[in-house]
Amino acid sequence: MTVDLALKLTRTIPAAPEKVFDAWLDPQVMALFLCPGEGTTSQVTNDPTVGGRYDILMEGGPHGEGVPHWGTYRRIDRPEVLEFTWNSPHAEPDSIVTLTFKPVSGGTEVTLVHDRFPSDGARSGHEKGWTSILEKLEARFA
Repeated sequence: MTVDLALKLTRTIPAAPEKVFDAWLDPQVMALFLCPGEGTTSQVTNDPTVGGRYDILMEGGPHGEGVPHWGTYRRIDRPEVLEFTWNSPHAEPDSIVTLTFKPVSGGTEVTLVHDRFPSDGARSGHEKGWTSILEKLEARFA
């Protein structure tokens, strides 16, 4: 049974909104922060256009396997809003991730909303993952 769960995270990144926004669309940069743990990277390909697809293989799963993630870009409004579908083994098909980028003193406030999960456990796991991703993104610009 599907449970309609969402999560919301906010973090201030010490860089201009344009730079932070662009990091989410550059596959070489994405590979450095959209990854499962410290010292890991992902394989990323993308077509950063509305309707374009991205694929992320997060390497270093619990048994050494890669964990695939993929989706399509729904909204690209640089440097304010980025929205895409999110597919992974632990999320509902085509759940939606919305990122907003707001200029604030000291950088950019990034708010991430991920809209649906099949269980509390899946939501909790993604909350940990997204928190780690935002921490890595912040460190990249620190």
